[in-house]
Amino acid sequence: MTTVLLNLHNAGFFPVRSMIMAMGIFYGGISQVIAGVIEYKKGNTFGTLAFTSYGFFWTALVATWMLPRFGLAEATPTAYMSWFLMIWAVFSIFMTIGTIKSSKVLTFGFVTLDILFILPAVRDWMGSTLIGHIAGWEGIVCGLAAIYLAMAEMLEEKLGLRLLPF
Repeated sequence: MTTVLLNLHNAGFFPVRSMIMAMGIFYGGISQVIAGVIEYKKGNTFGTLAFTSYGFFWTALVATWMLPRFGLAEATPTAYMSWFLMIWAVFSIFMTIGTIKSSKVLTFGFVTLDILFILPAVRDWMGSTLIGHIAGWEGIVCGLAAIYLAMAEMLEEKLGLRLLPF
């Protein structure tokens, strides 16, 4: 849901406000780190790495927006944010490789996440609003894929039957 909301912003629907930052800290951030700890206790290395890493991605992203507002750091230049996003793209590409023998929806979600990190980086390097809006629409697809997968897995677990293919 956090990915969908941020990318509604990227697509040009509204500016970043407290709603996106709060979701980034609490739902995209803290809740994913907690999920990563739970996955660690279950012995799931992929789940641990994915949830904790992306959880801390969200908290780091919000920190880059908030620290300058509190006078605790200088604002990060746009060109530097490109590098931040590209290093996350590299990480995500390796995580995507780890999904190849998993569900098709999980792999699709990670492929769209790879693209989602690359497009805003290119946007920032080129200063292209159009690429930013394309990234936003692509990010909405990415976020909806993650929501779909979560609901499909939850419904199968709770109802004992596969209502949504994944």
